[in-house]
Amino acid sequence: MSEHNEAPSLKDVLLGVADAFAGASTVACIIAGHRTGFYRAMAHGNPMTSSELASAAATNERMTREWLDQQAAAQLVIYDEPSDSYALPSTSAAVLADPDSPFWLAGGLVGVQALYLDLDKGIEAMKGDGAFGWGDHHPYLFEGTQELFRPAYDHQLVQHWLPQRAHGVEDLETGIRVADMGCGTGYSTMTLARAFPNSTFIGFDLHQPSIDEARHNAAEAGLTNVSFEISAADAISGPFDLICFFDCLHDMGDPVGITSHAISQLSEGGSIVVVEPFAMQTRTENHYLRAAPRYAMSLFCCVPCSLAQPGARGMGNQAGEAGMRAVFAEAGLDDFTRIAESPNHIVYEARPA
Repeated sequence: MSEHNEAPSLKDVLLGVADAFAGASTVACIIAGHRTGFYRAMAHGNPMTSSELASAAATNERMTREWLDQQAAAQLVIYDEPSDSYALPSTSAAVLADPDSPFWLAGGLVGVQALYLDLDKGIEAMKGDGAFGWGDHHPYLFEGTQELFRPAYDHQLVQHWLPQRAHGVEDLETGIRVADMGCGTGYSTMTLARAFPNSTFIGFDLHQPSIDEARHNAAEAGLTNVSFEISAADAISGPFDLICFFDCLHDMGDPVGITSHAISQLSEGGSIVVVEPFAMQTRTENHYLRAAPRYAMSLFCCVPCSLAQPGARGMGNQAGEAGMRAVFAEAGLDDFTRIAESPNHIVYEARPA
């Protein structure tokens, strides 16, 4: 066997599971710090005692102190014994305290909370036909999903990904009609609408609560070039100059049929942009630690969501370039190009001949 496939030692297994336990329990504490406002209260970086933090966040001092010691043990805050105080370093603040940071992650971890809240349902799906619809999940999943992808949409989508299209962003700046498929709460759609005020954007999703939230957020933001509609992906009516699938095509039951329909709704010269979670080229290459949480979310969210829909392809979020390329080839479109990537995403553009 290759070194990669050799059985781990008992010690390695025990240490790996212990690390997983430490990580899982720390995620719970990070979510608590996010929801209580502890990280925001410590974001200035100055040392604080547990009493000072409890006063700032309106929390119980004894529990606040236990949370601080857990965070110090996890090496997320710095403890100073002489002053009995704790400080949040700027590196931790960038990940845990600032939603506008390109490294923001605390909000996205709320999706892990939903995974545990829905775990019994997920196990029942595993024992049955695998179906567990997106709308049947705990609402924390929708919040966590938005926050997980927020840094990429804020700092990558307009600045780095879309400029790699064949048309760049010139057409978007001039004014085109764009469909955002599986838009959820509309964060990606509104990001585009703000960046390109001359273009018109329509977000489509089947989940009524997410569409309601998207409409509310767009109205609150005063955006007039964006709207949201309840619609299946294979029922939208174009023509559109650009159709986008942001972190959603793998969730769909019949991605080939949906892609075929999207192609039919493109205007002449139009294209499709697909953003998918990062994955290596082969499953063997993909068996590394950073892929483990992606597979976990795919197991309990992405695959059962697809299996609950007509077609039930069950691609999962780790289908990778080969999986996406196969979908477009089956849909009759071979001009499929990997145009950009980041540590967490791969971006493709497909163009009809």
